[in-house]
Amino acid sequence: MLAKDTVITGRRAISRSYAKINLTLDVLSKRADGYHDIKMIMQTVSLFDLILVDRIRDRRISIATNLRYLPNNDKNIAYKAADAFLNKTGLDGGVKIMIHKNIPVAAGLAGGSGNCAAVLTAINMLYGNALSDQELKTLGASLGADVPYCFNGGTQIAEGIGEKLTRLTAIPDAYILLVKPPINVSTASIYEQIDSAPISVRPDTKAMEQALCENNIHGVADNLCNVMESVTEKMYPIIGGIKHKMMLNGALGAIMSGSGPTVFGIFDDYKTAKASADSFSLQFKDVFLTQTKN
Repeated sequence: MLAKDTVITGRRAISRSYAKINLTLDVLSKRADGYHDIKMIMQTVSLFDLILVDRIRDRRISIATNLRYLPNNDKNIAYKAADAFLNKTGLDGGVKIMIHKNIPVAAGLAGGSGNCAAVLTAINMLYGNALSDQELKTLGASLGADVPYCFNGGTQIAEGIGEKLTRLTAIPDAYILLVKPPINVSTASIYEQIDSAPISVRPDTKAMEQALCENNIHGVADNLCNVMESVTEKMYPIIGGIKHKMMLNGALGAIMSGSGPTVFGIFDDYKTAKASADSFSLQFKDVFLTQTKN
């Protein structure tokens, strides 16, 4: 998907980096290496960051964004992606990166992971596809668990620590309303608590896959489930309030994405979704009416 959404013009690549939501998310167990085995179904939505990558002659990396508080050095995952690519290939030259963020930061929408995958794709194309698709995905996996998914997006199930991906039947077209309350959630903190959290309901992954196979958006909405939600919602009850309001506003289903705090609702009618978005916009800044993207 990313290669198809990247345009090359001379020494510049222009790319879109899309957000994702979790239709299901289950944390299975903690591994010996400290990571957690997970099983989750992810879906791309049409909200995107715009990324410009220029190939330059000097062996250096520069990065800028439209958000003053984001790092413009090796603390930024997009910078790490460029550095890892140049070190891996040993190519002469460098890159200048500009990221216009639309996806909220630290929101459970894989904004950073998407930026990482987009930058790797853009640089690889600018440098004549120096790495194969598999090499690029392996490099991405070393930078973040969600990065391999972000290369192709769509409807996929991820297992292991996120690196084992299987394409599923595409979700039916639907409107997705994203609402992020003004809080930031540490994914690491949620994972630390999940091991001791009493989880009473886990995703029925087979039922979700069946709903997708049947092109049944109501079945998809009925089987939304995220085990992290109970942990994050306990810390931030506003998440439950947003879910409740979305359902009252006509959503077929609503759930938190990733480790949060963004809540998304699935709608099958534009007018209903737009009315809900307008209502939330009176209360929150980060409200986006998007669509599923496959």
